[in-house]
Amino acid sequence: MASHVAGYPRMGPRRELKFALESFWDGKSSAEDLQKVAAGLMSSIWKQMADTGIKYIPSNTFSYFDQVLDTTAMLGAVPPRYGWDGSEIGFDVYFSMARGNASVPAMEMAKWFDTNYHYIVPELGVNFSYASHKAVAEHKEAKKLGVDTVPVLIGPVSYLLLSKPAKGVEKTFSLLFLLKKILPIYREVVSELKAAGASWIQFDEPALVTDLDSHELQAFTEAYSELESCLSGLNVVVETYFADVPAEAYKVLTSLKGVAGFGFDLVRGTKTLDLIKGGFPTGKYLFAGVVDGKNIWANDLAGSLVTLHALESIVGKDKLVVSTSCSLLHTPVDLVYETKLDKEIKSWLAFAAQKVVEVNALAKAVAGETDEAFFSANAAAQASRKSSPRVTNEAVQKAAAALRGSDHRRATTVSARLDAQQKKLNFPVIPTTTIGSFPQTEELRRVRREYEDKKISEEQYVKAIKDEINKVVKLQEELDIDVLVHGEPERNDIVEYFGEQLSGFAFTVNGWVQSYGNHCVKPPIIYGDVNRPRPMTVFWSTTAQSMTTRPMKGMLTGPVTILNRSFVRNDQPRFETCYQIALAIKDEVEDLEKAGINVIQIDEAALREGLPLRKSEQSLYLDWAVHSFRITNCGVRDTTQIHTHMRYYCFRDIIPSFIDMDADVITMENSRSDEKLLSVFREGVEFGGGIVPGVYETHSLIIPSAEEIADRTTKMLASNILWLNPDFVLKTRKHTGVKLALKIFDAAAELLRTQLAHAKKEKFE
Repeated sequence: MASHVAGYPRMGPRRELKFALESFWDGKSSAEDLQKVAAGLMSSIWKQMADTGIKYIPSNTFSYFDQVLDTTAMLGAVPPRYGWDGSEIGFDVYFSMARGNASVPAMEMAKWFDTNYHYIVPELGVNFSYASHKAVAEHKEAKKLGVDTVPVLIGPVSYLLLSKPAKGVEKTFSLLFLLKKILPIYREVVSELKAAGASWIQFDEPALVTDLDSHELQAFTEAYSELESCLSGLNVVVETYFADVPAEAYKVLTSLKGVAGFGFDLVRGTKTLDLIKGGFPTGKYLFAGVVDGKNIWANDLAGSLVTLHALESIVGKDKLVVSTSCSLLHTPVDLVYETKLDKEIKSWLAFAAQKVVEVNALAKAVAGETDEAFFSANAAAQASRKSSPRVTNEAVQKAAAALRGSDHRRATTVSARLDAQQKKLNFPVIPTTTIGSFPQTEELRRVRREYEDKKISEEQYVKAIKDEINKVVKLQEELDIDVLVHGEPERNDIVEYFGEQLSGFAFTVNGWVQSYGNHCVKPPIIYGDVNRPRPMTVFWSTTAQSMTTRPMKGMLTGPVTILNRSFVRNDQPRFETCYQIALAIKDEVEDLEKAGINVIQIDEAALREGLPLRKSEQSLYLDWAVHSFRITNCGVRDTTQIHTHMRYYCFRDIIPSFIDMDADVITMENSRSDEKLLSVFREGVEFGGGIVPGVYETHSLIIPSAEEIADRTTKMLASNILWLNPDFVLKTRKHTGVKLALKIFDAAAELLRTQLAHAKKEKFE
């Protein structure tokens, strides 16, 4: 019985790639040093899977930044602004596309389907060339190590559907017309892989699980028909993941020419099972994704085995391949490094390394070689999780259940609330603020580590944090920012910090997951019912408020973002867990208000991440997600101003839901996505509150001028623009750059106020 893994985390068990990248970018190490770290990580992954017994081991799933960007490099689809000379793409051009440089901005980032991973959005013109031989080089490298791998390529149709037209190309241009341009390069890559000895190739076509029209579905048929001749002599598997494959797409997929097998996510795509039972092409391989690649719960081996036996009766034992539901990129690397995790909770979990073992154990069990001890331990862990008293809190469940029948809106309209807030807070025209966090220095991180390790006292820790807050407050006053933030020096992560203070959460030491490029997050694990034992932020917010007469903004992470940025329990509906978190945040909001904090930001940066990929399922999610946000602040006074912040969204499709959240002021990313927000509000979307376009891309190395910021903001003035705000947090920037950027930022506000005053004077004259 064959086993397969769709992909594997690339950061390394100790984030080795992250640190190697940062060292290289800082000029502290060479390209050769970076390549050496990468080679070591790849070889260890391949050998680990081979030693475990996996038959179909992926290659070309490693990336120095992003797998979509790797495909862009392979196709030579480099935007002209990067000055590429047409040669093999090296680190200079590659990282300029990913991060920008001192003279040109980076390419846009977007969410990878419904995950917290960000990919670099291709900007496509009409010229392509085979410019990166990475896929072939990695396969050859694995061969040298004695490992025969399955090279993985993002499929041509999904790649185009994930792209956008380059500047200068009509935005109405159908990118699928470019299939004829890119397929010759795919043919070259396939031919080289075949010559290098590859016997299988994996094409990832996750777009097949989304709502596609007949024209888009036809593109898959055309693409694989065109590739058929070069695929001769190879076995090809087309992988789908993250959801059910729609019935029409299933017909197209299973009819593709030159394809030997099809991969399905059978964890989130449970309806796909019915399609397979209704008919599966004879003689084709079924890659059955029964081991969850997006969550960290140990597989229910007995339940998966039942599913696999049912599939075996349909496709035959020799054509059934046990697989992961998607790449394991979205899980931490190895549970073995979690030496501090509670033993009972640890027994319920499986990280990437453990999931590889689960895949192989299931494959052997289908073949009649069951590891009885392994299956027995798994069954005991499943039973333990179902019966553990630490999972259930009846009071919390009742409180959450009571929320379903009510709307939980604030009593007055947003316009009336803004009037009341202005009378109390007396903001200037176009007030300025920031998203929340300020740069976290190595010294600050050291203080937090020493406190966690009990190397310094609580008094020493509090003093150090207060000193940092005071610096941030004074800096903002010096720069004349109108609504201040305390800089969040006490916080490690926007989700982890809150989860550590809520019941029902567990935490890892090395459970890092790549979010984008070198950025990793350590998602909390929600294993039980959630409630707030005590206030979480009130002390630090009131401490900061005592240092200034200006309004201090309370900073909270919203319930939907906490949910979507965590590994969530899978034994109850997600909305039940979200309502529980919303009640906890509601308690915190009301305590902040009682303590005199009059501006409170409840960030929902990840609201769109949980949006189902199929339109038919989206309204239900948006209903409970928006309801969860409203629950958090439905009880505050009109004079308390509620802000929220959203990041990397396709605004157009769900902007009504953002407005329905009923926040007073909404900040949305705007600068990196070609000012898409502007186009949305030009099309007549109305909102009585503050719509704030982020005007400074904090991930970019470029700091815009005051005139550029003012120009971007002027475009939005007709859409109730009330505030100036950066696009994102300042946490990852250096203090010197932040001070310079905010000086320019404040100068832009003054420029705008002068322009508005002048325009008003001319109007009345």
